[in-house]
Amino acid sequence: MIGKKVGGRTYYYLVTSARVDGEPRVVSQRYLGTAEEIGRAMEGDVSAPGEARHRTFGDVAAVWATLRRLDFVRRVDDAVGAQRAATTLGTHLALAVLHRATAPDTELAAWWEDGVAREFLKADLPNHWRALQRLTPERIARIEAAVADAVLSWLGTGNAALAVDVPQFATFSTADPCHCELAGLGLVVTKDGAIPLASHAYPREGAPPFAALADDLRDRHPGEVTLIFTAGQAAQLDLGRHFVGALPLSEYPDLLAKPASARKPVDPERFAGLTAFDTRAVVAGVRRRVLLTHSETLHNAQARAFGEELGTATRELAGLDAALASGTYRGDRGQVNAEIARITRGRRVERVLSPSLAGTRPGEIRLTWKVDDTAVSRLHDEFFGKQVLVTDHDWPVSEVVTAYRARTHLDSTFRWLTGPAVAGPAPRWDWTPHRIAVHTLVTVLASTVTHLMRREADRAGMNLSVRELMDSLAGIGETVLRYPSTGGRPRTRRLLTERNPEQQALFDLFALSSPDGYEAPRSSGPPASAR
Repeated sequence: MIGKKVGGRTYYYLVTSARVDGEPRVVSQRYLGTAEEIGRAMEGDVSAPGEARHRTFGDVAAVWATLRRLDFVRRVDDAVGAQRAATTLGTHLALAVLHRATAPDTELAAWWEDGVAREFLKADLPNHWRALQRLTPERIARIEAAVADAVLSWLGTGNAALAVDVPQFATFSTADPCHCELAGLGLVVTKDGAIPLASHAYPREGAPPFAALADDLRDRHPGEVTLIFTAGQAAQLDLGRHFVGALPLSEYPDLLAKPASARKPVDPERFAGLTAFDTRAVVAGVRRRVLLTHSETLHNAQARAFGEELGTATRELAGLDAALASGTYRGDRGQVNAEIARITRGRRVERVLSPSLAGTRPGEIRLTWKVDDTAVSRLHDEFFGKQVLVTDHDWPVSEVVTAYRARTHLDSTFRWLTGPAVAGPAPRWDWTPHRIAVHTLVTVLASTVTHLMRREADRAGMNLSVRELMDSLAGIGETVLRYPSTGGRPRTRRLLTERNPEQQALFDLFALSSPDGYEAPRSSGPPASAR
């Protein structure tokens, strides 16, 4: 324990020394207080904090730990080249990604002022958006390549990739010039974890055909690229090598009629309730490998949606029947049939609902309907929860399913990252092509970091979506206690909240208590000169 005298007062520290490169050095020190404070503490008289505040901690700390592990700032600065600004583009871009990944619906200034991010990096916030204007298309391309290289080096699993289309990346109203319009985003992502490596945003007007987008994406990655497509895109493709896609269910009635006993569990630990039948069938004139999959989760979701759809249709039919009976609706038979067709539109409802009319003249027409329970059961047995996948790969079924589901995970992530305040963090501006490109880069890099974190959590046995992962981390809070001044600056103590088992596992996984994660700020009791 050593004392430092400043202004006639002595401040005491608990110091740990060690040899560094053969020389004795102070490696850590903890402020204890003045002699009076230490004496009161020994007697159990510890002063209560004068104020306290709570803020989220775990999500920001985990994203920052991931950025550090990627060596993000240095890699971006190397890609950008020489800079004169004190705060480099790498730091500014790290700040933008950290904000987008943890608080996409909160304005940057408010998030920075009230949050824990300022404990991790120093930011020139007044010049932040001006700095991002230096991101030219050439720099953006080099940054994306540099981060992709960092991701592949981290994974160490080769460079096999997937080409995925996210058609609803972001859409904003043209009525407000401060909102941009993007129809979709083509992505090259890792096969392991669906982590974005390269991107291509395309506008609503003049969007390229999916086949052309697929060719462009395949050219953006030097390794093997597998194209992922949906049932609606299948007809646009001349299937070449390496693809995993869905096919229209209605075109494969023989597969749909297979009994449940023909399907086998895929991977009960990773895919609870998922079964599959691995076979071959003729697709576009060629005999190919196809998988009939059935998901209990998807089945239940489709059944609920169908129940709501059917319930809405029968309520509207009941309302129409009441209007006919009371005479408030006096359309002729053709008009009534047109109204029935509007109410029952939708292939699934039309399959099970049978309305009929009695009477011919307005005022005399009556409506009845019947729900075909056998048809409802057939929907449950033959359609709900099922998908038909086709691929040219001999991958295990679990890998085929994982590849196809990459699009679903990415779509969910981008819906969250481009939430209601997507334009809020920046000053109100017209969305020029350059600003759209910067917005896209920040969003894609935020998804890269969060999907990398999701992949690490999945490998640790926690199968979470990005939103679930970030919500769980955000539940790890920090309480800041500020004690009254004893002559210098007020002392500050920071405590992390209790953690449930999942939060503790994530806390350990991302090493949030280590220097590579979170370095707890030191108490600031004495004047700066004493420290």
